[in-house]
Amino acid sequence: MSLSCFELGERMLSIDEALTALRELTPRALESEIIPLFSSLNRVLAEDAVSPIDVPQNTNAAMDGIALSWPASTQTRFALQGDVLAGSCFEGRLEPGQAVTITTGAPLPQGADTVIMSEQLHMQEDGASRWVEIAQADRVQQGQNVRRAGEDIPRGTTALEAGTRLNPQHLGLLASLGMGEVRVARCPRVAIFSTGDEVTAPGEVLPPAGIFDSNRFSLRGLLTRLGCEVVDLGILKDDFVSIKNTLETAAQTADMVITSGGVSVGQADWTRKALDDTGRLGFWRIAIRPGRPLAFGTLGERNTPFFGLPGNPVAVMVTFLQFVQPLLRTLQGEHQWQPRRLTAIADEPLKSREGRVDFLRGIYRCDEQGRLHVSMTGRQGSGILSSMTAANCLIEIEATRAEVAQGETVTLQPFGELT
Repeated sequence: MSLSCFELGERMLSIDEALTALRELTPRALESEIIPLFSSLNRVLAEDAVSPIDVPQNTNAAMDGIALSWPASTQTRFALQGDVLAGSCFEGRLEPGQAVTITTGAPLPQGADTVIMSEQLHMQEDGASRWVEIAQADRVQQGQNVRRAGEDIPRGTTALEAGTRLNPQHLGLLASLGMGEVRVARCPRVAIFSTGDEVTAPGEVLPPAGIFDSNRFSLRGLLTRLGCEVVDLGILKDDFVSIKNTLETAAQTADMVITSGGVSVGQADWTRKALDDTGRLGFWRIAIRPGRPLAFGTLGERNTPFFGLPGNPVAVMVTFLQFVQPLLRTLQGEHQWQPRRLTAIADEPLKSREGRVDFLRGIYRCDEQGRLHVSMTGRQGSGILSSMTAANCLIEIEATRAEVAQGETVTLQPFGELT
């Protein structure tokens, strides 16, 4: 591991500097495992999926009708040689001017090169003989309505690359290759706990000076959506020994440890002090709002990554999305992942401060001309969790801008599969 991450000290870092420091951590890659395809939704491929077959396997009909061998001369009437249903093959070869009836997906007989849909045909029978007449033959072209073997995925080519997070469409694709099992990265094991004498679990009686613990539930949801195994250690009081012992124990078995609250310089903020005693503090000051303070470091002999997130609930979610998410995706093999960003027109003035990145909660929409517009959800305090439930994006105002005027463009991060 580069020492640069641990030489940042008290500097106020930009977001890019903080992300670079996280990349320099280079956490150990998670082991891979082979699991059934039906259990692999939201897991990350650990190796390229190479197709063992052509997809489709056979050249086949794209619709119901007749398959024919294109005649050498103009011909509109064909004698039918048989029928081909999906799942069956025609024994024999069609000569020029011969045809068979065929259903969608059925393999074309040898010699056939064209399919004409049923709506253009008139069927005729004469005893044991069957004939078909093509209506509007001038609209028929050789090679039409045929799906070539391997035109989707040729045998031996990479269908999905390692590092792909498997969505429903990916499962369908792998199933079409006949893959009943896949090799994926092991799920990250993430230990979480909240801190603070005032923090109370939902369902318990709220003391006069207490607050209900929302952060642990937001984190559990985000981590679960990201395919992690969550180890919930509950709520810890503001006690140095308790926090220190919990960090030491969690670092021995978890791939990452995340806490919320207790990382500032306040008298009762023990998490940072416990981190200094248990591991190494990399940085804890980032020019971002909401999201200060955020401590990052490593724990124990295994150098387990540690995030000490702020106590305010919006700040917890924003910092998770910007910093924790990229590192967890890297652990799972998504090395090329980047947050999605769009450009939108601000429908109202947006306040910021030069020298830091502001993340406002916003609602974006598309106007009649197809242009994106965005506006705030209302009050933007880091404790107003309802601003996250009303939003469908984060408005990202870069550090070089002190404000955004109405009508100017601004960057937004649309909420995705995690939120």
